[in-house]
Amino acid sequence: MTQVCEKVEFSRRQEISTGIRLSLAAGLGIFPIGVAFGLLVVQSGLPWWVAPAMSIVGFSGSLELLLIGMMAVATPLAPIALTTFLVNFRHVFYAFSFPLRVVRNPIARFYSAFALVDEAYAVTSARPEGWTSWRLLSMQLAFHSYWISGGLVGLAVAGLLPGPVVGLEFALCALFLTLTLDACRTGKQVPSLLMAGASFAFATLLTPDAVMFTGLVLFVAALIVRYVATQRRVEHA
Repeated sequence: MTQVCEKVEFSRRQEISTGIRLSLAAGLGIFPIGVAFGLLVVQSGLPWWVAPAMSIVGFSGSLELLLIGMMAVATPLAPIALTTFLVNFRHVFYAFSFPLRVVRNPIARFYSAFALVDEAYAVTSARPEGWTSWRLLSMQLAFHSYWISGGLVGLAVAGLLPGPVVGLEFALCALFLTLTLDACRTGKQVPSLLMAGASFAFATLLTPDAVMFTGLVLFVAALIVRYVATQRRVEHA
């Protein structure tokens, strides 16, 4: 019985270690983005506690960066709610292939759904097999820790700088570009990249006030068409 418990404990530690290791590559991008977030909070004239509060309660890097600018100019609640919906709507599509099924505990499952950020989805998409509850949760907790600690460092750095830093908003865009390039290292993903670009272009022309929402819908439709076409080619091969 003791040997069984030791084996289970060793397997658990190994899964946690693997989850943390898998988080490191994207974590190198999340941490400096968190620093930029902390700096933006201070430069926008908001209270310092806004950074850790938003990072803990509303873990969503891109949305948090957008909300800082909206909060700084006292944007009404309705536009903030609409922006939150449009920016986070992509998570609905993430849920279709994210391995949330491996998490059985209700509380842990709730946290895993809450912490389903772009980086977590990118890592699981690149490695769709082998996920366990401990591996998945440790990876997501690591991402959350990188973001919170980065924000705290940003707050500290902001107090040492003589003036504001221009261009911090581009840091998140740079991270998304890195994740996209990493996902498209193989030629198989190039069509998806082209479809994403075309979806964005059409969305810009069709609904310039809701580009992200329309672009996501068009992109999902294009992915479904590609999937059906691929399956038919396989069946007739």
